[in-house]
Amino acid sequence: MTSLDLTGRRALVTGAAQGLGEGMARALAAAGATVVVADVQDELGGKVAESVGGHFVHLDVTDESSWEAAVGSAVEQAGGLDVLVNNAGVEISDLIMNVDPDDVRRMLEVNVLGTTLGIKHAFRTMGPGGAAGAGGVVINVSSVAATIAFPAISAYSATKSAVDRLTRVAAMESGKLGLGIRVNCVYPGLVPTEMGAGLANDMARLGLFGSAEEAVGAVVELTPSGRLGTVEDMADAVVFLASDAAKFVNGIGLPVDGGMGM
Repeated sequence: MTSLDLTGRRALVTGAAQGLGEGMARALAAAGATVVVADVQDELGGKVAESVGGHFVHLDVTDESSWEAAVGSAVEQAGGLDVLVNNAGVEISDLIMNVDPDDVRRMLEVNVLGTTLGIKHAFRTMGPGGAAGAGGVVINVSSVAATIAFPAISAYSATKSAVDRLTRVAAMESGKLGLGIRVNCVYPGLVPTEMGAGLANDMARLGLFGSAEEAVGAVVELTPSGRLGTVEDMADAVVFLASDAAKFVNGIGLPVDGGMGM
């Protein structure tokens, strides 16, 4: 069996100051990769980077110039770039009849535009003639929300479905252009991070469930594995996709949801 050892790889993880991104950064570092933590939260991100023996770069994923600066700095600090994890994302819950256009724009900017710009700069950096130029892997973070119909997350679900489509088109473009870059995405199930807890509380606030606990129970009931996911569950999937064990896995969406979205 091919090893999941990532020794010698250089990985940039967006939104890595906390939550799933932090867990992914830690797992990649534990597998041997040099990790660059990218986030708008400088203090938290810096602490995570220090704790994994990596580097920190400030990154607003919605801003092109921020991507250019962050990727350039990451290549310089880490000595190259082999893996990009497009994890940064936001979720704002509301009923369709009450949706705020500004909330939708925010999710589109972070979840869709941010991922698109990440792929763009990964291709330019890791493809032939780029500053790294040896090919690599892009892993986008979608969501089980892209595969199920759950109330009050319509716009979020739409943006995460877009991440899936971006992934598949990007994989095809990379192949046609001979970039040597695999592009995949993962669909995390509900994880009790700050974002996950916020979603459960929103379900109760909107009157869809009697309490946050009831909302969580409904998710567990829909999940054949009978539990919520953990940060480690999601991080392990990212390590797999980044490794040579997944060298012929390309253009796919990997559900890491305990069967919820089947």
